[in-house]
Amino acid sequence: MTVELRVDGNDPTPPYEQLRRQLATLIEAGTLADGTRLPPVRQLAADLALATGTVARTYRELEKAGLVRSRRAAGTTVTARRSELSGAGRRARLQEVASAAVAQARHLGASDAELRKAIDAALRRAPG
Repeated sequence: MTVELRVDGNDPTPPYEQLRRQLATLIEAGTLADGTRLPPVRQLAADLALATGTVARTYRELEKAGLVRSRRAAGTTVTARRSELSGAGRRARLQEVASAAVAQARHLGASDAELRKAIDAALRRAPG
């Protein structure tokens, strides 16, 4: 896995949820492909200076959502490709992603106008 994960100690969102959200987004976007092996709980906890229980909870939540599979001795692997949500599920997930972006922008001190400008620029750069 070559993506960068971060947990912001100043963010009021619990660390396991920050990590879960990042990983879910990467999996749903296809950045982490089906079969990709995630780092062992202890390794990721050490890399992010988190308790092992925090990372274990993240992995459990992802497994409940059907995004990963954890097996003893085999580790945790991505089991889902691009999200196939539709209707209400898709809208709820989009709201979650948007809320996280707004919270991060607020943490940076960005105004509504700056956030809108950044989103517009991202939309122009994004394929499709």
